[in-house]
Amino acid sequence: MSDNDQPLLPPSHGLTSAEAERLLSIHGRNELPEKSTPGWIIFLKCLWGPMPIAIWIAVIIEFSLQNFPDGGILLFIQFANATIGWYETTKAGDAVAALKSSLKPLATVYRDGKWQNIDAALVVPGDMVKLASGSAVPADCSINEGQIDVDEAALTGESLPVTMSVDHMPKMGSTVVRGEVDGTVQYTGLKTFFGKTALLLQSVEADLGNIHYVLVRVMFVLTTLSLVLCVTCFGYLMGHFGTSFKDALEFTVVLLVVSIPIAIEIVVTTTLALGSKELSIKKVIVTRLSAIEMMSAVNMLCSDKTGTLTLNKMEIQDKCYTFEPGQTLQTVLVLAALAAKWREPPRDALDTMVLGAADLNECDRYTQLEFVPFDPRIKRTEATLRGPDGFVFKVTKGAPNIVLQLCHNKDELKPQVERIIEDLGSRGIRCLCVARTKEDGQWHMSGILTFLDPPRPDTKETVRRSKEYGVDVKMITGDHQLIAKEMARMLNMDTHILTAEGLPKFPESGDPKDIPTTLGETHGDMMLACGGFAHVYPEHKYLIVETLRQRGYTCAMTGDGVNDSPALKRADVGVAVHGATDAARAASDMVLTEPGLSVVVDAMLIARGVFQRMLSFLTYRVSATLQLVFFFFIGVFALPPRNYGVTDSEFQFFHIPVLMFMLITLLNDGTLMSIGYDNVIPAPRPQRWNLPVLFTVASVLAAVACISSLLLLWMALDSMNNYEHSWFKGLGITAVDQGQVVTMLYLKISISDFLTLFSSRTQQDWFWAYAPSKVLLIGAIGSLTISTLVATFWPDGTTDSIRVIGLGHGTGNTHYLPIWVWLYCLFWWFLQDVAKVLTFKVLDHFDLFQYRTIALGEWKPQARKSEGGAQQPLLTPKEDKGYGSVNH
Repeated sequence: MSDNDQPLLPPSHGLTSAEAERLLSIHGRNELPEKSTPGWIIFLKCLWGPMPIAIWIAVIIEFSLQNFPDGGILLFIQFANATIGWYETTKAGDAVAALKSSLKPLATVYRDGKWQNIDAALVVPGDMVKLASGSAVPADCSINEGQIDVDEAALTGESLPVTMSVDHMPKMGSTVVRGEVDGTVQYTGLKTFFGKTALLLQSVEADLGNIHYVLVRVMFVLTTLSLVLCVTCFGYLMGHFGTSFKDALEFTVVLLVVSIPIAIEIVVTTTLALGSKELSIKKVIVTRLSAIEMMSAVNMLCSDKTGTLTLNKMEIQDKCYTFEPGQTLQTVLVLAALAAKWREPPRDALDTMVLGAADLNECDRYTQLEFVPFDPRIKRTEATLRGPDGFVFKVTKGAPNIVLQLCHNKDELKPQVERIIEDLGSRGIRCLCVARTKEDGQWHMSGILTFLDPPRPDTKETVRRSKEYGVDVKMITGDHQLIAKEMARMLNMDTHILTAEGLPKFPESGDPKDIPTTLGETHGDMMLACGGFAHVYPEHKYLIVETLRQRGYTCAMTGDGVNDSPALKRADVGVAVHGATDAARAASDMVLTEPGLSVVVDAMLIARGVFQRMLSFLTYRVSATLQLVFFFFIGVFALPPRNYGVTDSEFQFFHIPVLMFMLITLLNDGTLMSIGYDNVIPAPRPQRWNLPVLFTVASVLAAVACISSLLLLWMALDSMNNYEHSWFKGLGITAVDQGQVVTMLYLKISISDFLTLFSSRTQQDWFWAYAPSKVLLIGAIGSLTISTLVATFWPDGTTDSIRVIGLGHGTGNTHYLPIWVWLYCLFWWFLQDVAKVLTFKVLDHFDLFQYRTIALGEWKPQARKSEGGAQQPLLTPKEDKGYGSVNH
C-alpha cells in the first residue's frame, strides 16, 4: 500500500501509445499546474481598482451632465492607461515564459516495444521507465527488480545516497546515482509526494506585498485630501460665486480626477514588470511581481547548503595522506581509478568523483584481469591488474577502517589512520582509503583521499557581496553539523553552527496558524548570535524563517529541495536555485535558471534599482497632486479673476478647460510609464519605505511649484487690471488677454510637472547627479514639445465656455510668452531643487523620521506579527521516515 492508501500497480512491461494517451486523459500531465493570467484579464484588471473606478464615476457624471466630449476624453485616458499597463506587463511575462520553456525535463520510457525519450510531463501511471545512473526520477515509481542508489538531497538535505530496492519507492525530484533498474510509474503530477506539497503551497494565498500596502496608504491620503479640498471648492463656488450646480460639479469632478493618482497602480505594476524583465536577462524567473519590491528590503539571507551553497557533487580535495615513499595525490588517484571500470560509465558517486580527477591515460597502461564491484556488505571495490612490466597485483578502495584491516601492518598504522579520520571528521570532510598488494602478496596502504561537496565557484564571493550590501547570511541545512561548520569556514561565514536542539517546536496540530507570535522574543537572540543550523528538518527551516520575520527582518530564503519548500514559501522572498525541484520552484518567488548564486546579489541590486524608480515616481506623483490641487484651491479663494477687472461671467474663478486638464494627465501618465526604464544607482543598503520622509520631500517640491504657479497667475491677472504698475510691464511683457492667462498657466503647470519629475528622480542629489535614460528623456521631451505647441497654437475661441487664446496669437511681444514661461519654469526648477537638497540635509542632520538611521541600514528591526495569507499545514509523510547610501 502507498501513502495514498491505494494498491500499487503491478510491475509494468510497457504501454502502447494508445494506452498512454488514454491514461494521460485520465490522470493529466505529469507536472504542477501553473497559475497563468490571460491577457484579457490583465487588461480588465487595469480597468478596475480604486483609481480606475474614480474615472468611471467621473465619466458617468460627465455623461449625465450631457458633457459628451469631456466624458469621451476621460474614457480615452482610462483605456490608454489600461493599454499601456497591459502591454508592459504582458511583454515582461513573455520574457519569463521563454525562460520557463527551457526547463522541460525528459524521461526514458518503454512504449510500443521500444525505449524512447519523451517529455517527462507526458509520463503516465503504468509506464515502464528506465531509472539509470545520472537520470532524474520522473515520477513516484516502484522498482520492478534490482537495486539502485538514489540521491535524495533535494528531498531530505542528506548528501549521501540511499540504497533502494523493490520495497522502496523513489520519489519524483530525486536522482539515481548508481545502478540501473526498470521501474513502474505509480503516481504523477499532483499525486506525487512533492506534488501534494506544492499543491498545499500554491493554495497559500499570495501575500500582496509591501508595495500594495504602501500604495493604499498613499492613495488614501491623496484621495482624502483631494476630496476634502474639492468638496470645499464645490461649496464655495455655489455659495460665494453663485455658480450653477452643473458648472460647479463639472469643475470639482475634473479637478478631483486630475489630482488623484489615477495611474499609480499601473505605473508601479509596469515598473515591477520591467524589473522582472531585467531579471530575466540575468536568467531569473520572477513568479510574484511584488517580490521584487520585497527583495530590495531583504536584510537577512537564509540559505540551504546542499545544492545551493554547494554543487551537490562530491569532489576530490587537494589534501592527500600518503603512506609510502613516492606516492602523491595523482598516483593515489590512479590506483583508485584502477579499482574501477575506468573506461566505462561510472557506477556510483565515488567512481564519478575519482574517474573525473584521475589520469585515465595512465590507467590505460594497465590491463584489468578481474573486477569486484562495490558491495555494501564489505564496503570496498577490488580489482586485479597486470602492470606495464607484467607484474600482477591487486588494488582496493573503500572505507578507511575496512581497508586498514587488510593491511599487513595494520597495528602500526592504526593510531595514525585514526588520528587522520578523527581530524577529518571534526571538520566534516569525508575520506576514501586506497591500498595495493606488492611482491610479498600482502596489502600495503597507499593513501587516503579526501573529498567534500564543494561550494559553488561563486558562493564565497556571493556571501562577501551580500554582507557588503548590508545583508547577513545564515546557513540552514539538513546535513551534519561538522560538514556545515567546515563549509562555513570555507565560505568565511560564522562557524558557530547549532543543531536543531533548542529550536522551537512545530505545533502538534501541524497548522502554521498555531505558531506562537512570541518566537522572535524567545528565540530571536539565539538565532542572530549563530552562523546557521545543521541537521534540521523542513519544519525547523520554516520556524527559523518565521522567527527571524517576527524579529523584524525581511528574509530571503534560497533552496533547491522539497525539504526547503515550506521555508521558501514563508520567506518574504523565496529563491529556488538552478536545478531545484518543481516543489521548490512552485514555492518560490524567484527561480534561477543558470548555475551559481551570484545572481542573487544581482537580483538584490536590481530590486533596489526598481525600488528607487518607484520611490522617484511616488515622490513625484504625491508632489504633482499636491501642487495641482492646492494651486486651484488657493486660486479659487485668493485669486478670483473678477477681483482683477474680469467681467466674463464664465471666468469668475480661475479654471482651465477640461481638455487641458486631460492633456496634462494624459501626457504625464504616458511619460511616467517610462519611469521603469530610468537610470538609477542602487542603494548600498537594504531599502525600506519611509512615508513621512516621502511626503515631506514631496510637499517641499509641491510648495515651490505651487508658489511659482500662483505668483505667475497673480502677475498675469495684475497686468490685466493695472498694467502700468504690474510686474509684466517691468519685465517688458505686453499686457495679456484673459484667454492667454489660461494657456499660459496650462503651459506653466505642464512644464513644472515634468521638471519636478527630474528633480524627484535623483532624491537627495542634485538633478544633474546622473542622467535620465533615453526612453524617459525622449518621452519627456515629446510631451513637453506637445504641451508647448498646444499652448502656443491653441485656436482662438471658447472651450467649455472658457475663452482661450494661443500664446502665439496675441498682440505685441506676447508671441514670446512660451519662451518666457520656459525660462520662468527653469528658474523656479533650480530653486525647487535647492529646496529639495536642503530638505534632505535637514532630515539627515537631525535624523528626522529616522531618515539617516534607515538610509544607513542602522535601524533595528522591530518585532512584527506573522502576516500574509492563510497558511496550510506542512506535509508530513506517513511512511518515509527519511523525509523529515542615503535613500529612503
